[in-house]
Amino acid sequence: MVEPGSVVTLVRQARERRTAPLILELDLSDGLVETPPPDAITALLAMRRTHLRDVLDGLRRARADERVRALVARITPGTPLALAQELRDAVTAFRAAGKLTIAWAETFGEGGHGTVPYYLASAFEQVWLQPSGELGLTGVALEEPFFAGALEKVGVKPEFAKRYEYKTMANTFMERAYTPEHEESSRRLVESLGEQVTAGIAEARRQPPERVRELTDSGPLLAAEALEAGLVDRLGYRDEVYAHVRAKVGGEPLLRFVTRYRRAQALTRRLPQPGKPDSVALITGIGAIRLGRSGRGGPLPAQGPAMGSDTIGAAFRAAVRDEHVKAIVFRVNSPGGSAVASDVIWREVVLAREAGKPVVVSMGNVAASGGYYVAMAADTIVAQPGTITGSIGVVVGKAVVTGLLERVGVGLGHVASGEHARMFSATKDFSESEWERVNASLDAIYRDFTAKAAEGRGLSRERVHELARGRVWTGADAVENGLVDELGGLERALVLAREKAGLRADAPVRTFPHSSPLDRLRPPESSEDRTAAAVRLGPFDGWGALGGLAARLGLPAAGPLTLPGSWEIR
Repeated sequence: MVEPGSVVTLVRQARERRTAPLILELDLSDGLVETPPPDAITALLAMRRTHLRDVLDGLRRARADERVRALVARITPGTPLALAQELRDAVTAFRAAGKLTIAWAETFGEGGHGTVPYYLASAFEQVWLQPSGELGLTGVALEEPFFAGALEKVGVKPEFAKRYEYKTMANTFMERAYTPEHEESSRRLVESLGEQVTAGIAEARRQPPERVRELTDSGPLLAAEALEAGLVDRLGYRDEVYAHVRAKVGGEPLLRFVTRYRRAQALTRRLPQPGKPDSVALITGIGAIRLGRSGRGGPLPAQGPAMGSDTIGAAFRAAVRDEHVKAIVFRVNSPGGSAVASDVIWREVVLAREAGKPVVVSMGNVAASGGYYVAMAADTIVAQPGTITGSIGVVVGKAVVTGLLERVGVGLGHVASGEHARMFSATKDFSESEWERVNASLDAIYRDFTAKAAEGRGLSRERVHELARGRVWTGADAVENGLVDELGGLERALVLAREKAGLRADAPVRTFPHSSPLDRLRPPESSEDRTAAAVRLGPFDGWGALGGLAARLGLPAAGPLTLPGSWEIR
């Protein structure tokens, strides 16, 4: 028999949960996921991670929710600079709605980099640091390896050609140090990113930029030093942070992760409607660009996702066919890859616009080389100041390992039918006629790339060539040069898409392509079937016949329109 008192208690607790003040939590210790992972294995591994859209949408909804009184965020290393800027924008808007915001950390870099984590934390009204922690505000740096000397020692001869002097991937294998153009480009990148971080911290902490630079040059700072310098507000442990927030909010507030809050709010708004409402399609392209379907970039989860031209193309076609989709936002976070696959996706963007669907691109942390190619035909391109973009150029080549084989005693025989049958072999130099074909390919790709960039951006070809030549830009500099239209994040891109389509401000966002687990198992009926674009597992190959060689030599396996190295400024 159920006790009447128990029932009354349960009812009272349920009522309190619906009416009690809320403190939202954001824990970045597991990093952010830009989009639901494309394959089941990666999705399982990322099941408990925080999704960017959940955070942005949750904070946007919470601004108008009287129950939500505060946001407390645990800041840890791992958030790239452009995503940190996206979160800063969301936190700033949340604060403007009169909500309390507190960031806390055990340490901003313990023997490591703390500049970007602290830059993110500085957007909050209060910054707390554990007494034993440090503030690793040390600035922005870029280190790039050059393997020419090492390759020479082991008997490997790199043969690369590029368009043009700022396309630095070839330098990684052919040079022993910076070329003047490479150093110029990298230096400007670091200067631009450093300026953004300094200006953001100075404004948030109400200190002159000169003082922030002085403190940066003397970092890392001990917790007491950071407190004395005015870079943090309080020293304390987690329990003290939460006790302080609860006292500020008053009453008996409940804690909710931002993602759980957002999903609960979304469920309450899913009421039956007479018809499907007009909406914005959100298509996300993450990782190296390749022909075929999206999925993981290789056999191991650590190799990250890949953007497949079949999957992205199918998503665009589905959005165009859907009469309720009035605009498309294309989120791009990619260092590039296959030139041909990039061109396939570019064509789908053009066709969507021709069909009357405005396309707005939202650039993530990196949208360069092929990542810029797929974006440049959009109506509007939005990027964060710290986005790495541009790199309009191309590189093609191979590493000849004949010397290495000779040194280890490996003999090699060959027979061939055709003058260029061994053109892509790693055991011979390019002949004069083969170099002619390589250069013809480079010229054709570069000419096509720059012509389409000029058309899409409304610039002359001469001006595009000045900005191109393989040079990488920050989003802030790209806006100044006309390669990007405005600064902002995903939320800004969605606002622009709704405005361009004449939709109401709260028009829903639908993800494309969407397929159920059952769809992923059944065979497709045709190439137009959404199942045909389902993700696949396995390695990708943007180098064509050179794919296997590229993988063995550690080259960017995604292809000739690839930004070298890792470009996550943390």
